[in-house]
Amino acid sequence: MSDPAKTRRHAERVRELVASLVREIKDPRLGMLTVTDARITGDLREATVFYTVLGDPAEQASTAAALESAKGMLRSRVGHALGLRHSPSLTFVLDNVQTHVKEIDDLLAQAKHRDQEVQRLAAGAKYAGDSDPYKSDDDEIEDDEAERVGAREDHG
Repeated sequence: MSDPAKTRRHAERVRELVASLVREIKDPRLGMLTVTDARITGDLREATVFYTVLGDPAEQASTAAALESAKGMLRSRVGHALGLRHSPSLTFVLDNVQTHVKEIDDLLAQAKHRDQEVQRLAAGAKYAGDSDPYKSDDDEIEDDEAERVGAREDHG
């Protein structure tokens, strides 16, 4: 096992290397690609590279195929640049950031609409019971006694 700081440094380096090496791939299927993140296992044997592609699902699929065919070249170049005895195997994962952002925006818009509806309903609302819902029976008895004492003092 390697220490976590070293693993993080290698993962960051893998991300940078793959991002720069992708520009050298001459495959016409490769679309507008952005490498967003990379993670590497503690033994430095397997790396997962996350990427986004600008375009429709067809362009995303063709970019995935281009990356899969260039995986060997990328693996050897990354392993050589990192100076590792064994080059890490690369796995490419499409990171659908745009889809997640749209879903979150839609959820926030729904929440805002519901908040506005609650505020509209609360504007004209009144309490269902007394103004002091915690008033007890003892308080009423004390109020009655105070009224009787006050009435006696007025007559007395």
